[in-house]
Amino acid sequence: MARKYRLGVARKAVNALVKALLARGIPAAGGTGFLLTTRGRRSGTDRTTPVNVVEDGGDRWLVSPYGQVGWVHNLRADATARLWRGRRRETWEVEEADAATAGPVLRAYVRKVPVTAPFFDAKPGDPAEVFAAEADRHPVFRLARSRA
Repeated sequence: MARKYRLGVARKAVNALVKALLARGIPAAGGTGFLLTTRGRRSGTDRTTPVNVVEDGGDRWLVSPYGQVGWVHNLRADATARLWRGRRRETWEVEEADAATAGPVLRAYVRKVPVTAPFFDAKPGDPAEVFAAEADRHPVFRLARSRA
């Protein structure tokens, strides 16, 4: 049974540290870490959270290893993702992937960011189809088009 994500005091502290490092341009998580800024779906204010961007199949992907979190809802309401680390800033249109497309991406994500593996029922060595069965609990977004 996969662990449930809880945003407790310890995780908030780690997120604050990672956000500070990324804001200064210091890569986290093997260089895949970025800050994601989305527009709040209700408030309209900017919300920023650390994420990992993975490359798979020639595309770049945002994966929510912790499920239906705030930034997922925000991207569904406004499909614009602003990614940044230090002075490097990119704005992307995103497209949510279906389960068949998400399966191989989720498998690649767990292999590249192993700290998230406990939040998946599938194991890193499982086939993509096993990960595809979890796609409804781990939304995947393709960074579709850059808006420079």
